[in-house]
Formats: sequence, structure tokens, C-alpha cells
Amino acid sequence: MAEDSKAGERDAATDKPGFQAFDPAVIEPYIVKDPEALTVNIARTVEQLGKAASAWLAPRESGEKVDTVAEPMVDMVKTLSKVSEYWLADPRRTLEAQTMLLGSYFNIWSRTLNKLGGQEVDNAPDPHAKDKRFADEDWVKNPFFDFLRQAYFVTSDWAEKLVADADGLDEHTRHKAGFYVKQIASAISPTNFVTTNPQLYRETVASNGANLVRGMKMLAEDIAAGKGDLKLRQTDTSKFAIGENMALTPGKVLAQSDVCQVLQYDATTEKVLKRPLLICPPWINKFYILDLNPAKSFIKWAVDQGHTVFVISWVNPDERHADKDWESYAREGIGFALDTIKQATGEEEVNAIGYCVGGTLLAATLALHGQEGDKRIRTATLFTTQVDFTHAGDLKVFADEDQIDVIERGMKATGYLDGSKMATAFNMLRASELIWPYFVNNYLKGQDPMPFDLLYWNSDSTRMPAANHSFYLRNCYLKNTLTKGEMKLAGKTLSLKDVKIPIYNLATKEDHIAPAKSVFVGSKFFGGKVTYVMAGSGHIAGVVNPPDKKKYQYWTGGPVKGEFEDWAAKAMETAGSWWPNWHEWIKAEDDRMVPARKTGGTMNSIEEAPGSYVRVRA
Repeated sequence: MAEDSKAGERDAATDKPGFQAFDPAVIEPYIVKDPEALTVNIARTVEQLGKAASAWLAPRESGEKVDTVAEPMVDMVKTLSKVSEYWLADPRRTLEAQTMLLGSYFNIWSRTLNKLGGQEVDNAPDPHAKDKRFADEDWVKNPFFDFLRQAYFVTSDWAEKLVADADGLDEHTRHKAGFYVKQIASAISPTNFVTTNPQLYRETVASNGANLVRGMKMLAEDIAAGKGDLKLRQTDTSKFAIGENMALTPGKVLAQSDVCQVLQYDATTEKVLKRPLLICPPWINKFYILDLNPAKSFIKWAVDQGHTVFVISWVNPDERHADKDWESYAREGIGFALDTIKQATGEEEVNAIGYCVGGTLLAATLALHGQEGDKRIRTATLFTTQVDFTHAGDLKVFADEDQIDVIERGMKATGYLDGSKMATAFNMLRASELIWPYFVNNYLKGQDPMPFDLLYWNSDSTRMPAANHSFYLRNCYLKNTLTKGEMKLAGKTLSLKDVKIPIYNLATKEDHIAPAKSVFVGSKFFGGKVTYVMAGSGHIAGVVNPPDKKKYQYWTGGPVKGEFEDWAAKAMETAGSWWPNWHEWIKAEDDRMVPARKTGGTMNSIEEAPGSYVRVRA
């Protein structure tokens, strides 16, 4: 009778609101079923990891590759040491920092114990609830993984706060420290490790570690493909080929110089605008971002609107191009293209577009043309282009005297900067989206990435000539000479006030490379009328946004005056693509039409578009 009474008490206890009885099924997916198979696969994983290590070591032992990883690590340690000095210099501050962190840990531990005990826990607002890395339901349902998740966010938020609250740091040091803390936080996330990621743990148990064998095999292949550096695969590159299912707009290569080919695209309308359109893309990436496929192609769309489109396709340089500087790219690139347009169409007046660093070069070239009396370019459109680098975002982290000196010493040995270096820098701007998810998917899950044309383009990196890249880093990111009126090109000191032609200056709201505020501030330095437009999304998706997709939006407003925040608050939002708005702006400047032109006119073409320069892989 007493035993029945106690049993009744236990049953009553389990009926308390919020109590959850332990369910063995919860841990079932985490229990190893075949230890022998797991042991064998771990041994095979170690074997593949050894091959990866050999692929990394081989070019270093042969002297083919000099490892420079220590230099950025030294800079990171020096930078974060300055933050530590502030907090450790005063015992009271040290105690304050420790108490802040330990108090947060204690709160998490208390909540976890309450959950394990079946007690109700207040669901406080979670600022990280939408983080895609923690989408698996066990990050919240399972007390162990929930504890890891909360502890991770508390620690990373605490570290960022230490940087923000450290007094006495100069702006650049604080910026670098914040960037490095974010990189470390992204790297040590529990989502990146098998034993601390519930989905990875379950998959490893379910496959007895076969996923790790496949993953380490892929890791070895990717290091070998990178010739000793990890060439992180973000997409299935076998599914794409330039000229076969990418860069398909019909046209011809009309001319080529040491630094570029000039392409003209075939007309699709009976009449075309009198002024041809010249596109100057960045040389950091390849031009076919504007011609990924017919559905996404800005180039095809522009042709279909009646533009006679010419595009500069930059060379993928090697040691022969070491001395090609900005003057070379201005003269043998933009100037050469303008000469080609005149020869092919007979037209003197041109509308020009510059994208990213291609836009910065175009702006500098226009300032040079202003001094030289060259009036061939009558309007300029700048896509996500910075001319002033005061608010240049996280890329400024890599642009101080010490780091540029390291880059220049590396380029001196080869004559160029390897394209993978810039690709890594861009990926680091959004490491939690562009690096670690692929690391987890490829090397821990052992899964091939999905085919995605944009990521194929992103992986198709280009080198930078030593003289060109050094000029860019020093004059733009380090010294900001263009808007200071101190940039020297072709023996002349440039001023953007000499650029008096109309400018359509496109920024994108979520741009990590050319922040919208930076583009806005730069607009104030031109000598003519600037139409500033801000598109939704980021550096690529905000630009490559065809009207029929009906995605995103764009904002237009008054003149470029005052603060960016005030302009944005008053700007008018329009749904959809900015492309039609730009086309109307072009026609408002000059809407004269002429019969459609034969591609090349009387010129003999060299080859079919997209040409051979764009096919050269770094």
C-alpha cells in the first residue's frame, strides 16, 4: 500500500506544468550502432587527412610556395593585444570584464539545469534566433546543444563588446580588432565541429563516419587544386562552361591589347541609340557577371533595349604584366576601347558604365580626360563604385602600411597577386555565409556543393598585376588620393571636379565591399550633376537584378547633399529592378536613334564572344 502511494506521488509530480519526462528516443540518433565500422572509417579519414597534409606541404618543401600565413596572424595578435592591454591595465576593468562573462555563463547554466529538471523556463527574446547556422531544432530542444549555442553567442557578443568599449584605440585599430573578433567567432562556432553540431553528429553516427572519409578526400583534392592552398569549392564547377551555358550573348571580339579584349554584341532591334554603350568591368573578377545567362544578363537586356554594347574583357595577367599600372589600364583599356568604338561605329560620343574598381578607374580616367579635353564619354554610370574610401567598409582592414608592404613583397616575387588572395578577402567579409557553411558541407558532411552560376563566377578568380594593385591599394584604400585631389595619373594630378558630365551613381543597400554610404559620400566630389540611386540587396544581387524577376527594390531621392542617413530616410522606394530607371535616365540625356549597326562595321573580328581572355583561369 505504501509503495502504491509513493508511485502515485511520482505520477502526480510528472504532471506538473512544464515538466518533460526523459525520452530515450531523443538520444537514439546519437548512439553509435557499429563501433567497428566507425573505427575503420576514422582510420580512413586520418589517411585522407594525411594526403591533404602532404598536398599542403609538398609545394612548400620544394620552394614552389612561400608560406606567408604567419604575417596576417602576427598582425591579428598585435591588434587584439592592444584591446587586451586596455582591459588588463586596470584590475577593476579586468574584474568587470570577467564578471560580465561569468555572470552570463551562470545564467545559461541555471536555465539549462532548470530545463533538465523539467521546470518552466522563461523564453526571453533571442536576438540570434534567425541565424541560419543554428536552424536544426536540436540546437534548442536538446539541453546540451542549447547550452553550447547560448554560450557561443554570449562569448562572441562579449568579445565584440570588449572591442567596442576599449578606450584609447585609434579608428583603424578598432576596426581591425572588430573584424578579427568576427573572424575568430565565425571559425570557432560549434556548428563547425562534428561533436558540437547535432546534425553533423547524427550524420556521422548514421553513416559510421563515411561522411568524414568523403570530406577529407575532398579536402585533399581542393588543396591539390589550389597548389598548396585550400581552394574552397562553393559550387559544382563541372556543370558550367564559359561560352556554352554562361556568357552566351552573341557578339565578337573586335580588338585586343596587352591588357584587354574589346567585345561588341550583335544588335537585336531595328534601331539603336546613337551613342554606343561601353562597359568597364572590374579586373578583380571577370566581366561575365553581367552575362551569366540570358535570363540574368544585363548585357543582353541592354542590347534588347537598343544599346550598341561594347565590353572590356580584361586579361588574366601573369608575370609579363607586372608593370601594367593604372595608366596602362586607362590608356590600353578604356582609351583603347574608345578608339575601337570609333573605328567600329564612327561615333565619337559614348555612354560608359564602370563596375566596382572598374568604376573607380573610369572616374579617374574621366578626371584625366577632363584635363586633356577628351569629351568622348558623355555620360557615366557607376555600379557600386567608390571614389572616396573614408567609409570603405571591412576591406580597409587589409589596407595599412604594414599589410600593403607584405602584399607588395609577395607580388615582387611573381609579378602579380594571385586571384585566390582577393577571393579569400572577399569571402572573409561574410565568413559565416561564404566560408564556414561550405567547409561544413564539403569536408564534414562529405557532400558535393550544388551547382550555382554566381558561385562559379565567384570562384573564377583573376590575378592582379603588381603595379596596378599596388597603385590601387595605396592611392584608394590607404591614402584616399582621388577625392583629396592628389592622385597622379599620366603625369597629371587629378581632380574629380573636372568630371562635369552627368553621372548615374548606383549603390546597393547591403553592400559589404562598396557600402552605400561610401558611394553617397563619393558622389559629392564630381563637378557635374550626380543622380544617386540605391538598390536593394548587395554588391552583386543588387546590380544583377532583371526586371522580370520582380525582386528587391530601389530608392531615388533628391540631390546628393547632407548626410546619407537623411537622404535614405526621405528617399522614395520603388519595387523591382532599377534597370528601367537607368535606361530612362540614359534616354533623357540623348534619345537619338539610328539604324542597327553591323557588329564591327568594317573591322575584321578576332573571334566570337566571349573571347579567349575571359577563359584563362588563374
